[in-house]
Amino acid sequence: MGPTGLRAVIAAFGETPLDAVDHQLRLEAQEPPEPSELGPADVIVAVRAAQIGWVDLLMASGQYQHMASPPYTPGLELAGEVLWRGPEAVERWPLGARVIADGLRTGPRSLGPYQRWGGFASYAVAPADALRSLPEGWSYDEGACLLGSYETAYHCLVARGRVSEGETVLIHGASGATGLAAVHLAKRLGATVIATGRNPEKLAIVAAEGADHIVRTATTEDGRIVAERPDGDAPVSLRDAVKELTGGRGVDVVYDGVGGPISAASLRCCRFGARYLIVGWAATPFVARGRGQRGAPNANVLPTNLIMMKGLDVLGCPTAISTHRDPSIRAERLAAIDRWIAEGLRPHVGAVYPLSELKDALHAKWRSRFVGGGVVRP
Repeated sequence: MGPTGLRAVIAAFGETPLDAVDHQLRLEAQEPPEPSELGPADVIVAVRAAQIGWVDLLMASGQYQHMASPPYTPGLELAGEVLWRGPEAVERWPLGARVIADGLRTGPRSLGPYQRWGGFASYAVAPADALRSLPEGWSYDEGACLLGSYETAYHCLVARGRVSEGETVLIHGASGATGLAAVHLAKRLGATVIATGRNPEKLAIVAAEGADHIVRTATTEDGRIVAERPDGDAPVSLRDAVKELTGGRGVDVVYDGVGGPISAASLRCCRFGARYLIVGWAATPFVARGRGQRGAPNANVLPTNLIMMKGLDVLGCPTAISTHRDPSIRAERLAAIDRWIAEGLRPHVGAVYPLSELKDALHAKWRSRFVGGGVVRP
């Protein structure tokens, strides 16, 4: 079937994501799956690339809405080649077909029997209908960075945010995988994009990827969020920087995957009647510590007086939860993403590691060391 490979295993949940990476993650030899133990519609995929995901870090420490039971192989998204297929999958997938595995249907983020087959491995198993063809001309690295990020961006911007042509969208965490996907999709929707971040080199890449304006943010000693001035003058409030870029009007939509102090500051950047999209809270990752430790003292809080006086719509955007509750919502967004791929949409891959350096890769993800997606290759 194939040579002995390598896989990662989370032996037990860690107290924190990095505790899980440093003390509960191990690499071990992996034999190819035994076809006689698989179902008639199963497919064995030789993994060529798997995305280094933020959710993998949260899940490894019990901080996700559902977790695979340890021991399990992490890696939510993968791309690779069909190595074997059961008799019911033969017509659909020829040997050697280049495929992407749907991370909501197989792997740790799925809810069924394929949860243990993560992408940080040489081999994975998925049902035939959980695979998609890798777009023509794409690398495996790009394929591994597609679905999770772009489906999230679509659900937030389109299904929840109702972004339309001519609007202005403020995107926080724009250099991350889902943040950069949001930049790409907002531009495809005809919006003007204001992207924020802290690293000027990373923001330069975000600008090259399509953002119309970039705002470099910083936190003052007293916890306020300010915008650095490109001319070196004294920083200004985030509100003043955004109002300057919008002719004093404010933005129509905020895409907030960061949370923490920037959230309250962002309400002041909105026009009356704007939509505020809560995508995540990367700045406060221990809000939901797992193991029953909900309601941590650093939980994110928004000032309701601003929400009231500005007539804002504050919208939770839990893509995975929403999709598991109603899988029918995927058809429209997958069709839109496929259409944009045909028009030239491609993920930006900012880092590549061998699987043998997975711990370094996960540390880099935790510290936001690269722009867009990052992958490991078995």
